Amino acid sequence: MPAFFNHTIIASVDRAASAEFYRSILEATDAPSWGPFTNLSLAGGVMLQFAEPPVEIQMQHYAFLVDEAHFDRAYARLVSDDVEHWADPQMTRPGETNTEHGGRGVYFKDPSGHALELITKPYF
Repeated sequence: MPAFFNHTIIASVDRAASAEFYRSILEATDAPSWGPFTNLSLAGGVMLQFAEPPVEIQMQHYAFLVDEAHFDRAYARLVSDDVEHWADPQMTRPGETNTEHGGRGVYFKDPSGHALELITKPYF
């Protein structure tokens, strides 16, 4: 069997708030949660698990591939919720999206400070 990405744990200051943010932007569905985890399910059986570790959270980068219609809905949520966003990972083009790699993209941060990226075309 080939390897498939199954799940990851996203360190959060407030796991419920983080899960709600990702649920809204990614249109994820609730997954059974247990112990220290609040879980969401993405397409393809990928699970995002949110936990509150007893350590300082280090920023991570998570990129999500979405279709054009989903990008439009997610971007509208970012704008309506006044979420600061940029066209580039260096954060030099605020309030914009990009058209890199033959699609559209946007960068923004989640409630715990992780760098998120939405793209409509994969890089390869």
